[in-house]
Amino acid sequence: MKTLNVEYTSIYDELPLWSASFGLKLLEEVPLKRNIKALDIGFGTGFPLLEIAQRLGDSSVVYGIDCWEEAISRAKEKISVMGLKNIRIYHGNAERMPFRDAYFDLVISNNGLNNVPDMNTALKEVCRVSKKGTPLLFTVNLPGTMNEFYSIFQSVLDSHGMQNEIKKMNIHISEKRKSIDEISQLIAANGFELSKVEEECFHMKFMDGTTFLNHFFIKIAFLESWQQIVPMKEVRAIFAEAEDRLNAYSKDKGCLSLTIPFALFCCNKK
Repeated sequence: MKTLNVEYTSIYDELPLWSASFGLKLLEEVPLKRNIKALDIGFGTGFPLLEIAQRLGDSSVVYGIDCWEEAISRAKEKISVMGLKNIRIYHGNAERMPFRDAYFDLVISNNGLNNVPDMNTALKEVCRVSKKGTPLLFTVNLPGTMNEFYSIFQSVLDSHGMQNEIKKMNIHISEKRKSIDEISQLIAANGFELSKVEEECFHMKFMDGTTFLNHFFIKIAFLESWQQIVPMKEVRAIFAEAEDRLNAYSKDKGCLSLTIPFALFCCNKK
């Protein structure tokens, strides 16, 4: 194997485990054709944008759009190190994209469309920028994600009489994790024909509740939004109790195994 210099090493292990679990399923379905224009919505730090660009080759151009400026800088660093010439990066959001009508031959989004503020408007915009027949492939995590945590979190809130906070928790879940039926209706309402939905599931395992709540990804992606459900003065006590209950659950089960159900939607513009 070629010796990796510092530049290559800085990006070699960057593939996030969370997005990889969704993205590997998406990559299985990406149609490989020459001379196309493809779009990746919500590419983050570059996965699967960079991978698709390499698999399609230089006859095609892959565009990426994301609203996270720091992630865009990281992706650009990788593009430079890898020497990729067939990628175009845009800072923006899916609800209002800077591309002309009927421009793309392929659109993908790896757990991105479900995280935009308005999925309905985003799908309408995807339809606008897609040619007739353009494949739209995207993954989402589903209701039931980390249900083991949410069940224990709810039990803690319930024991403190925090019914309003339980309602806030359920709203938080439903805003980001629409059901397959809800998403299918949005697809049909915005100019796409659904050809296939594939459901899968993986598990994130932790030694216990303490390691879970201190995991870097959990802290940057989830913990703050969970803490905002609880009144600020109660956060420390509520999460200390939740940690204790998660630890007891983990001891009983042998570890803390969190279920992550997700789906891949395969569509075509009508």
